[in-house]
Amino acid sequence: QAQFVESGGGSVQEGGSLRLSCSAPGFRLEQFAIGWFRQAPGKEREWVSRISGRGGLLNYEDSVKGRFIISRDDAENTVALQMNSLKPEDTATYYCAICLANVKTMCVRSTRFGSWGQGTQVTVSA
Repeated sequence: QAQFVESGGGSVQEGGSLRLSCSAPGFRLEQFAIGWFRQAPGKEREWVSRISGRGGLLNYEDSVKGRFIISRDDAENTVALQMNSLKPEDTATYYCAICLANVKTMCVRSTRFGSWGQGTQVTVSA
């Protein structure tokens, strides 16, 4: 079972940037499509971005297109989410997860490997 660790969150002003990192010590993320999700207080967890296992296919939820960039570093066994032009509505706890292999246009979380990590908090102030 993968143990996901999200890091890189923090508090920034509107328009600022953060770079989140997803890792799973002892588990090879390069084998899987990986997605980022977020959950704001009082709201359901929502999909944000997905990167294919080979890194060639990138998907984004409409509200973050043009602002967020997902990438992976197989040597470091991490998947990053570069977040630019942050808005207050981006405030949430961000999580990463393995995506179902047969869904190519968005991340549908696979429940086969691991559980949700603790997430990393992103707070954007106006």
